[in-house]
Amino acid sequence: MAAADEHSKADISRKRLRDLVSRWTGTRTFIVSAAIVFLVLVLFDGVHPIAAFVSFLFLAGVAVSRWIAVGETTPIRIGSDTGDSRLPAFASGGTALALLNRLPDPLIVLDGTGRVLFANVAAEALVGTASTGRHVATVLRSAPLVTAIDGVIADGKARSIEYTVPVPVQRNYTAMVSVIADTGTPSPSSSKTIFMLLRDITEARRIEAMRADFVAFASHELKTPLASLSGFIDTLRGHAKDDPEARDKFLGIMSDQATRMRHLIDDLLSLSRIELREHVRPSDAVDLFSVVNDIADGLTPLSERYEVEIGIHAPAGLPLVRGDREELGQVIQNLAENALRYGRTGKRIEISLAPDQKGGRPYVRLTVRDFGPGIAKEHIPRLTERFYRVDPAASRAKGGTGLGLAIVKHIVNRHEGTLTIESELGQGSVFSVLLPIFAAPAAAK
Repeated sequence: MAAADEHSKADISRKRLRDLVSRWTGTRTFIVSAAIVFLVLVLFDGVHPIAAFVSFLFLAGVAVSRWIAVGETTPIRIGSDTGDSRLPAFASGGTALALLNRLPDPLIVLDGTGRVLFANVAAEALVGTASTGRHVATVLRSAPLVTAIDGVIADGKARSIEYTVPVPVQRNYTAMVSVIADTGTPSPSSSKTIFMLLRDITEARRIEAMRADFVAFASHELKTPLASLSGFIDTLRGHAKDDPEARDKFLGIMSDQATRMRHLIDDLLSLSRIELREHVRPSDAVDLFSVVNDIADGLTPLSERYEVEIGIHAPAGLPLVRGDREELGQVIQNLAENALRYGRTGKRIEISLAPDQKGGRPYVRLTVRDFGPGIAKEHIPRLTERFYRVDPAASRAKGGTGLGLAIVKHIVNRHEGTLTIESELGQGSVFSVLLPIFAAPAAAK
């Protein structure tokens, strides 16, 4: 009897040991898979390293606690809630699923045949909400991406590619594809689990293109006056060194070219400073009427040279606007100078201020109008682009840098205002800026 009891206790102990080992197998698979996922996300900047480490420790602690306390005898799987046993062990548990669904980047898990097992919430915009069970080629129609997935399935080597989705709007993505686990489940197809992390890099590519265009345009704008200066210096050192008339003429041209370069550099620096703080909203109260008067006084020599009259119109009691006085002065200066340079054939420009509303909010409208030749409609949408000119030769001849309206646009954006341009050939042009009025902060009770 005693021997039988001992034998029974030994059987129970062996069974408990087997159960313990069985539970640990599932828990270990979960912990290792979670570690791999977090490592991949950190390497591809999907999650901050500290957040990934803390999340991993939390999930590992939950898994170990369940191993000790719950007594499960099967591996933990995400399919436990949905009944889909094909889903990989790495995504097991409600906490892990919630974590994956909160990732800002699309994450898709495939089986060894290329069919979708799991797509997080961010991926639904790309593959739809009913992608599970469908082949990836039917939900992500990109030949380079499908080729990369087939390659990973064939040889198990991770791949990272960049591809483009041309419609409905062109988007650029990077895709990291790798094998993350072997599910160990018998299947007619491969038991590999494929992990695919996508990242939208459209904005980054646009910024790179803008920077390249900006450098190219800036280099071109500086290259022309530099070449002129170099040529005139060589001429003055050569056959014109003893010709006072030629020397005076060339020195005048060199002075104009140096002034042009100085204006270009000043505008480039001004644009860079404005862009750096475009997200910081100004908070000062500004009397726009006084700023207009100051700018008009400063433009008097230019208006007299062009024989153009500057008219200012503003009602009494105009409210203050919220803004930066210096930057608003730049807006008025650039718009008024453009009107003087390009609309001077009309012999007058008008600067008007008036209260206005938009969406139920009070604004002040600043309007600069000229009566010159006007601008063709096809040019109007591009006027605020850097270095864009309707007539490049005429603009350079009049001292324009092609950056004035770009500066105006960024300043207006910083002030939460709007810029509108209206023009008709032969009828002149109207540039209008809406600026929010200043609202004094409520007194503390």
